[in-house]
Amino acid sequence: MGELPRYRTLYEAIRHAILSQQLPPGARLPSTRELARDLELSRNTVLSTFEALLAEGYILARAGSGTFVAHAAAAPKSRARKPIDVARAATPSSRSGPEELSRRGLRLARFQGGRRLEIQPLSGPEADFTLFPMKQWQRLQSRQLRQGHLELLDYATKGGYLPLRRAIADYVRTSRAVRVEVEQIVLTAGTQHSLDLCAQLLGDVGDTVWMEEPGYWGARCIFEACDLRIEPVAVDTEGMNPDQAPRGSRPRLIYLTPSNQYPLGVAMSLARRRALLQIAARERAWIIEDDYDSELRYSGRPLASLQGLDTEQRVVYVGTFSKVLFPGIKIGYMVVPAALAEPFRSALYDLQRPGQLTVQAALADFIERGYFVTHIRRLRQAYAERRELLVGVLNAQLGKLAQITSQPAGLHLVIRLPDACDDQRLAALAGEQGTTVRALSDYYIGPPASRGLVVGFGYAPPDKLATHGRMLGHAVRAGLKR
Repeated sequence: MGELPRYRTLYEAIRHAILSQQLPPGARLPSTRELARDLELSRNTVLSTFEALLAEGYILARAGSGTFVAHAAAAPKSRARKPIDVARAATPSSRSGPEELSRRGLRLARFQGGRRLEIQPLSGPEADFTLFPMKQWQRLQSRQLRQGHLELLDYATKGGYLPLRRAIADYVRTSRAVRVEVEQIVLTAGTQHSLDLCAQLLGDVGDTVWMEEPGYWGARCIFEACDLRIEPVAVDTEGMNPDQAPRGSRPRLIYLTPSNQYPLGVAMSLARRRALLQIAARERAWIIEDDYDSELRYSGRPLASLQGLDTEQRVVYVGTFSKVLFPGIKIGYMVVPAALAEPFRSALYDLQRPGQLTVQAALADFIERGYFVTHIRRLRQAYAERRELLVGVLNAQLGKLAQITSQPAGLHLVIRLPDACDDQRLAALAGEQGTTVRALSDYYIGPPASRGLVVGFGYAPPDKLATHGRMLGHAVRAGLKR
């Protein structure tokens, strides 16, 4: 209210008092002169307020009698409140708070996953986006705007810009062994948007979703917001172990990050992939395969997708450009089973009215002209070097005190620590010294089965890696000795 004109602030306060029946129907209001004096306002301010309230029917002026609250203004209530002092009712105050959120809203407000769990560069706020070919991207975007195709100014229908969907289909078919036709590609505003659509279209309130334990906090947030029942299933060196699922559990959704498990960084074995596909077919469940950073694998060929093994059409494959281009691009995609393609496209349009067609068109050009493949090649080399540098520094600092267990992929690694240590305290200790890491135990829904630190090296300036790696090593050594 502090930014509103004074008369508007007073108007809102009196209007609220009338609607809430703090000022009941028929209540007489003070004269404009009295109210101006009591509130230390100019009389013109109060006059402007009363004129607005009169025009909208909240109050009535009776010649020779005064001004009264209109009987039709307040919402009906079973019990009217005791009349209160008008000047006090008109005094601006905080009229809402977190306690007025829905139960779902309260859960989301308390969760705060982005602040607590999002993996950031260990160098703190100094994010480095210099690897992205900005000049090429600017030229492509400018080209789309210069061409002036008016259809790019409209909403995105039919699942998104067709040339981009075609380019994505060709790319994932060859690089990820995904079985796909263009009609199965649905463009979204990123992974979170894709997961939200999956939860809404494939699950009902109370349905069970299996989640990796530990697992991706963003998926957990979406599933809880959609009132799904999360059952954490332990992850070992082969990925999610369905033998560890609760006895008799029948999932509706199974959420997986099989190529580079988030956050432990293990690759799911072929045996586990087949076992989970069999469970999905038997239970008529849907597998959501989140392939969030498959391009960033630094040794060997990228792993084939789980979706490519699916013969029963039970897998929704989810990908994103935020990890390999820049986070703010907010373009993701899904490969949905053919039978679900039209419902997903229709729901996307009805729920979101998606746009960004000029950005989608620029990205299609970026892929079709070969810039994307060149960028990925450059990105892999650069991040492989940064990861190797950081691992070398950490190993030199920590020796046998801790172990780096993640596969050489992605934009983060995991320092595994003794089970008895307090990884949350170590993360806080590192933060005090300017190095941002996350406690592995925080990614568990249930009691943590292991301890460690999740360390992000993506977007970290290369000249800062060695310095912050040494700082982190010192903090861990100091913390483990206490």
